[in-house]
Amino acid sequence: MTSPKAISPIKVTIVQAPLVWADKKANLAYFAKTLEPLYGGTDLVVLPEMFATGFVTDPTEVAETMNGIVMDWMTATASNLGCVITGSITIAEKGRFYNRLIWMRPDGSFETYDKRHLFRMGNEHQRFSAGKKQLIVDLNGWKIMPLVCYDLRFPVWSKNRYKDGSYEYDLVLYIANWPASRSSVWKWLLTARAIENLAYCVGVNRIGDDGHGLPHSGDSRVLDFKGRKIVKAATGVESVNTVTLDHKKLQDFRTKFAVGLDWDFFDIKH
Repeated sequence: MTSPKAISPIKVTIVQAPLVWADKKANLAYFAKTLEPLYGGTDLVVLPEMFATGFVTDPTEVAETMNGIVMDWMTATASNLGCVITGSITIAEKGRFYNRLIWMRPDGSFETYDKRHLFRMGNEHQRFSAGKKQLIVDLNGWKIMPLVCYDLRFPVWSKNRYKDGSYEYDLVLYIANWPASRSSVWKWLLTARAIENLAYCVGVNRIGDDGHGLPHSGDSRVLDFKGRKIVKAATGVESVNTVTLDHKKLQDFRTKFAVGLDWDFFDIKH
């Protein structure tokens, strides 16, 4: 194993929030006020899935283009706060709809990831188009894989890889609208993804009832590479938590416990 390059810690902020059903104006106003105190105090803000609308699976109600008001808001907010902001939006593009995660940088540049696994129990698969490509982004030397909600149940899609002496990513994160009835599954799967991928893991979920009366408990958390909780948001409570993640601790453990050397090689068919 090659000697890893020293990488500075990063600050990650998780925002566990209630969402007003299909009301972009109300949700963006809420997040604008909530995030304002973070100026200069974090490197990455993680918002829930469909943070501007809630998990509205009829995209005709809420979809916008890549030049819409939510994208404009993310661009301005990332610039004002001086950090990356990520969350997903319902996007209409070339006659299709996507549950699209946006990775917005403070300089206005961005990356996108379209949710791969669409939640068929909510008929998401009938109205949205699935993504075909994973996304790994760089943030101050950290390699980060952002994913969306139902993706959490699919370990192959989330799987880290080890190649040419390095790991593909250091942090995997999931943004979600995950119902309270399955909160135990949410917590166990996040723990599993951290351990099996030898990476930090972030899960950010909404709270409150959606437009169908379905309750959400949040249970947002940040886990280390052993699956241990670094931050655990209180169940059902609005919260903003900022945590510093130490890359050296991850590097040291990967050197000591080099499980990546024994991982299986595989390809995913799109």
